[in-house]
Amino acid sequence: MIRLTPAVAFLLTTAAQAQQPDIVVTGRGLESGLGEDSYDISLIGRERLLHAPSNRLEDVLRDVPGFQQFRRSDARSANPTSQGVTLRALGGNASSRALLILDGVPQSDPFGGWIAWPAYDPRRLARIRVTRGGGSGVAGPGALSGTIELESLESAGAGGIDADLAYGSRDSVEAFAGGRTRLGAGFATFSAAYSRGDGFIPVVAEQRGLADRPAPYEQASVSLRGVAPVGGASELQANLSGFADRRERGTAFSAIETRGADASLRLVGRGRLPYSVLAYVQARNFSNAFAAVNAARTAASETLDQYSVPSTGLGARGEIRPRAGAVELRLGADWRETSGTTNELFQFVAGAPTRGRAAGGRTDTFGAFAEAGWAQGPVALTGGVRLDRWRLSGGALDEHVLATGAQLTNVTFSDRSGWEPTGRAGASWRVGAPVTLRAAAYMGWRLPTLNELYRPFRLGPDATAANAALAPERLQGVEAGVEVRPSETARLSVTLFANRLTDSIANVTLGAGPGTFPGVGFVGAGGQFRMRENLEAIESKGVEIDAIADLGRLHLAAGYSFAEAEVNAGGAALPLDGLRPAQTPRHSFTARIAWQGARGAYATAGARYVSSQYEDDLNRQLVPGALTFDALAELPLTSRLSLQARGENLSGERVVAGISGSGIIERGTPRTLWIGLRWRD
Repeated sequence: MIRLTPAVAFLLTTAAQAQQPDIVVTGRGLESGLGEDSYDISLIGRERLLHAPSNRLEDVLRDVPGFQQFRRSDARSANPTSQGVTLRALGGNASSRALLILDGVPQSDPFGGWIAWPAYDPRRLARIRVTRGGGSGVAGPGALSGTIELESLESAGAGGIDADLAYGSRDSVEAFAGGRTRLGAGFATFSAAYSRGDGFIPVVAEQRGLADRPAPYEQASVSLRGVAPVGGASELQANLSGFADRRERGTAFSAIETRGADASLRLVGRGRLPYSVLAYVQARNFSNAFAAVNAARTAASETLDQYSVPSTGLGARGEIRPRAGAVELRLGADWRETSGTTNELFQFVAGAPTRGRAAGGRTDTFGAFAEAGWAQGPVALTGGVRLDRWRLSGGALDEHVLATGAQLTNVTFSDRSGWEPTGRAGASWRVGAPVTLRAAAYMGWRLPTLNELYRPFRLGPDATAANAALAPERLQGVEAGVEVRPSETARLSVTLFANRLTDSIANVTLGAGPGTFPGVGFVGAGGQFRMRENLEAIESKGVEIDAIADLGRLHLAAGYSFAEAEVNAGGAALPLDGLRPAQTPRHSFTARIAWQGARGAYATAGARYVSSQYEDDLNRQLVPGALTFDALAELPLTSRLSLQARGENLSGERVVAGISGSGIIERGTPRTLWIGLRWRD
C-alpha cells in the first residue's frame, strides 16, 4: 500500500484555520459555462456509480456510446499500456485520444498516455460528465475525441462510514471503505479500496499449452480530500491519492507493477467574479516483463525486463469568468509538464540479459484560452479560441552491452517546439417545449507521448519501433443534433458527427520476421515489425443515440453508436489507405434497466454489444463481435446492512481481446459471480 504523507494534514489544518462558518462549501469546481449544451454531453450519476456489477470505472464508462479502449479486457487482465481511452472510433493507437480529468487534473500517464484505471474506484465519485467531440477548448491538449470529467464525492453533511466486502469467482476478494467528517465549516472525505484474484487463463482453451497459466491481480487505492472555506465565497480543496497495481499476463516472466501518487490544490471562488486556480503533481513508476512462448506453448522465456519507468507530471491552471448581462466570458491559461525515462534489460541469452536501454525526455505545453457564452430565451451561443505552445526537450536513447558497458546506441534527439491554434463554436435553439436543436464545430490537438517518441516495444513476437520525429495530432470536427424531452424524466438525444484526425499516430506494419529491423533488432518468425508513424488522416463519421427514462422506481437507459472510420495514408503507409483503423468497431450498443425498491432494495441488469473490429492495421485479423450481460441485486438485511449479488458476462460469452501475429487468441473477462455485504451509514 502507498503511504499518505503528512502534507495532507498540514493542508487540511491550514484550510480549517481560515474557515468562515456562514459559508457553505461544495467541493466542486465551477459550473459548466453558458452555451456548453451545444455539445454532445452524457451524464453518469451517483446511483449508476454505486451499482456497477464489476465495480470498475472503465466498465461504467462503456455505457457511453462510442467509448472504447484499445483492448476489450479490463484492468484486471489487460496490459496497462493498452488502456488508453478514445471516443468516436478515433482509435488505432493505445494512447488516449480523449482527455480524462479528475477534479480538473489530467489523468493520463505522464510517460505513456494510458489510464491507470485501478486508481479510480467509482464509489468515491459523485458524477461523470462525458463530452464527445468539443475540441481542446477550455479543457486543453489531448481532448481530440472528447473530454471525460470525473468529480469526487462531495459531503457537507454529517459524518459516516460506508463499506463493502465481496467474494467472487476464482478466489477473488474486493473490499472498500469510505468515510466523511465535518472539518469546521468544511468537510473531509477518505476512502480505501482493495481487490485481488487468482485470475483466469487469457489464452483460449483450444490453444493453451503448459506455458499458459492464470493471470492473477492485486490492486489497491487510497484517497483523502479536504474542503474548507477561505474567506468570502471561496473554498480551498486539497486532494491526495495513491494506488498500487500488480498483475500478470498468463505466462512466466509477465509481471506488471504500477505505483502512483497524486496531490492537488484548487482554490474556487463563486463571488461576483468567479474564478478557479489549480496546481497539481503526479508521480508514477511502472515495470513490465515480457516473455516469448515457443510454438508448442510448452515453455516461456524472458525477452524484455522494463524494470523501472519513473515519470512525473506537473501542472497548473487558472480561469476567471467575468459576466455582463447575458454574456459570460471564460479567460484562462494552463501548463503541463511531463518527464520520464524507461529503463530496460533485453536480448536475453540463457535466461540472462545482455543489453541495457534507457529512453525518455520531457514535454511542456503552455496554453491560453478565451471563450464567450451567451443565452437569451430559447437560444444559446458559445465560441472560443485557444493558443498553445509546445516543446519537446531532453529526448535521448541509450543502448549498451551490460558486460562491458560498450555503447551500441547513443542518440540525443533535437529539441523541438511549435504553436497550435484551435477554436470551437456551438449553438443551441429550443424550438419548442420538448425539442432542442444544436450544432457545433471544433478543433483539437494532442502532443505525442514520451512513449511514442522514444521507446521501442515488443508484444509477444511483434516489435514496434519508436519515432522521435512524430508531429502532433490535429482534429477538425462538426456535429449536429436534436434533443427531445417529452417530460422532465425522459430524454432522447441524436447526434450526427464528422471528424478528421490529421497526422494521426499509428503503429504501421513495415515487415515480417524472421529478420533484423531498425530500432528493434531481431524479430522472429511469425512476428511483425511496426513503426510509429504519422498517417495522413483518420476520418470518422457516424451517429450517436442516447435515451433515458425514469418511470417511478424504474430507470431505463440505452445508447447506440455507429462510426464509419477510414484511414487516409501514403508513402510507407500506403497499404493502409482506405482501411479501417485497428481496434475500432462500427457498432456498439448498450441497454440497462434499474429498479429502486423500498428500504434500499435495488436491482439492475444490462446488455452490451460491440461489433467486429480488426486486430491489425492491415485489416487481416478480424476480432469477432461480442454480446455480454451483467446484473446486480441488493437486498436490505437491516436499515444499514444489505446483501449484494453481482454477475459479469453472465452468458459466458467469449470476448476476444486480442490476436497475436501468430494467431494466438486472448480473451477478456469470462463469467464472474460475486456475493457480498454492503454497509451504508
